[in-house]
Amino acid sequence: MAVADQTAKKTSANANRTDLKKWYQLAHQSRLIDQQASTFIRQAKGWSYLATCGGHEGIQLALGLSFRQGIDFLFPYYRDQLTCLSAGLTPYEIMLNGLSRRDDVASGGRHMSNHFAKPEIQIENVSSCVSNHTLHAVGVARAIKYYKSKGIAYASFGDASSSEGYVYEAMNGASREQLPVIFVIQNNHFGISVPTEEQTANYVVSENFKGLKNLHIVNCDGKDFFDSRRAMDEAIAYVHSGKGPAIVHADCIRMNAHSNSDRHELYRSPEELEEMQKLDPLRKFRAFLVEERIFSEKDIAGIEEENKKIIEDAAARAEMAAPPDPETALQFVTPAPYQTDETPVPEAEPSEKMREAINRTLQEEFRHNPDTFLWGQDVASKEKGGVFLLTKDMQQAFGRDRVFNAPIAEDFIVGTANGMSRFKDDIRIVIEAAQFADYVWPAMEQIVETSHEYYRSNGQNCPNITIRLASGGYIGGGLYHSQNVEGIMANLPGVRIVVPSFADDACGLLRTAIRSRGITFFLEPKFLYNQIFAQSPKTGPDHFVPFGKARIRKEGTDLTIVTYGTPVHWSIRAANKLADRGHSVEVIDIRSILPLDMDTIAASVQKTSRALVVHENQATGGFGGEIAARIADRCFTSLDAPVRRCCSEDVAVPFSRILEAAVLVNEERILKAAEETLSF
Repeated sequence: MAVADQTAKKTSANANRTDLKKWYQLAHQSRLIDQQASTFIRQAKGWSYLATCGGHEGIQLALGLSFRQGIDFLFPYYRDQLTCLSAGLTPYEIMLNGLSRRDDVASGGRHMSNHFAKPEIQIENVSSCVSNHTLHAVGVARAIKYYKSKGIAYASFGDASSSEGYVYEAMNGASREQLPVIFVIQNNHFGISVPTEEQTANYVVSENFKGLKNLHIVNCDGKDFFDSRRAMDEAIAYVHSGKGPAIVHADCIRMNAHSNSDRHELYRSPEELEEMQKLDPLRKFRAFLVEERIFSEKDIAGIEEENKKIIEDAAARAEMAAPPDPETALQFVTPAPYQTDETPVPEAEPSEKMREAINRTLQEEFRHNPDTFLWGQDVASKEKGGVFLLTKDMQQAFGRDRVFNAPIAEDFIVGTANGMSRFKDDIRIVIEAAQFADYVWPAMEQIVETSHEYYRSNGQNCPNITIRLASGGYIGGGLYHSQNVEGIMANLPGVRIVVPSFADDACGLLRTAIRSRGITFFLEPKFLYNQIFAQSPKTGPDHFVPFGKARIRKEGTDLTIVTYGTPVHWSIRAANKLADRGHSVEVIDIRSILPLDMDTIAASVQKTSRALVVHENQATGGFGGEIAARIADRCFTSLDAPVRRCCSEDVAVPFSRILEAAVLVNEERILKAAEETLSF
């Protein structure tokens, strides 16, 4: 860029000599860090993943300097080294991250190198799933707006990852809600080896989002410090006006390979690579500072020499820093739940249905904690409250800011819950992640992401979310309205899963879930919502059921049936019939899948010497296999028969009532399996 153009941009940005010195110091430090990281890789000392920011310096410096510690929220991506350095990370902290040391402020060595964060100052920990943090930025921006903070949420990502569906969901949602979030697209025209024209419809990626109402778009030269500063200032002013979110689209170059494992000479010509070096933003900025006599060559050399000392010192200190202690590898998997004893149920005639108990408990918890929020699809539409009326009257009671509908975008529903929960730890979020559990699969990307948030951040980020899902069959719903999901969710470290079978447990488990830190799947057997046999006496606003505590529904001495959800009722009926035939059967309702009460199960099996595991989900991959394995492992010497399972067939639950009955587990099948186990 011509010197005259640079000077004009400098003047418009109102940058003084002190600013310019700081800019060059930071940009040069970042380049030296990249060089040192490459050295560490060659020495096999760490930084096994390195994505350099060369060619992105203009926009990254402008973005980092725009961030206000403790006020704004910054969601960087793996190439945002200069962004994070400018925003408040020190070279030493960046080195600790690259070398995966114990004192890495991002994750304590748990997360990949080049994933910079400092949650303490609100530079947020993000995962390797590219640009999924756009949804987190929208979620925390929702909290910023609700609590009338002066902050802005920044989400930074590359051009290629803007093709992800959840980026559109994030921008659409932020535009609809007019949220204070700025999406910074750093467009270097490559997604690893794939060029822009093979990635997206528009070479200038921001053009893809022009139709979104309330979304202000600013394009800039991301290689130029002054133009990038202008663009960020314009976007910030727009967002502060309250009109809505903004995009800053920065045209950059990628001077080096995508990462240290990429060989860009396999898909880029020598001429192109040579041109990238000529466009080097740092070299051009240095030349500008000298040519304009802002600094002498001696001044610049002095800055560079001082930077070398800073980086060498940071590298040496980081290399000597302690590695993570292997004894801590299992820490911060799941936060401690709300601590409570089980409260007694009133001695009265059953009078409350499960649906009524859930609705009442939600309202009680919203009154208990004003920082409780609920959203999902179709949950707050006049007199309707979801398909099954579970959230009826909630919006009328607590307002549109706390209870509201979400788009049909399950990833958006879960991802914004992750983001909003970051604003402060008092926030509790209840989401109906999908109208039926079977529709939750589009949200699995965010569910997986959120499940390891607490672990990945070394205990610094803790999404406090209750994920409600109506699950199971027996309603003639067919595919996408009758399936079970707990077997898949149980494979995610960091989550809790509870399944009530009676109204009082629905109340107690839901209350414990909402008050707990962390993520709890509250799976509601929708067949039981209005069933008389699932009713209970009405409990009070202080009724709790702790996690990981099973309930013995029927005592016995000859056989233990371990079950949960709707099959609890079929198992009790089968046990009653077996009692008429002279067999004493104990029925255990585990209520909590994760954590699992193995003590109660083991004590029962050691007493009866026989075990039958019953659940509605299919056998293959169902959680019953895990229960059976634990029984065999812990109670083998007590068993007089193999541990048996009685589950639904290995097929999706069909629509026809006749076909559904042929697939789902029922009383007759349980009775037969129990008799075979007893006779072994």
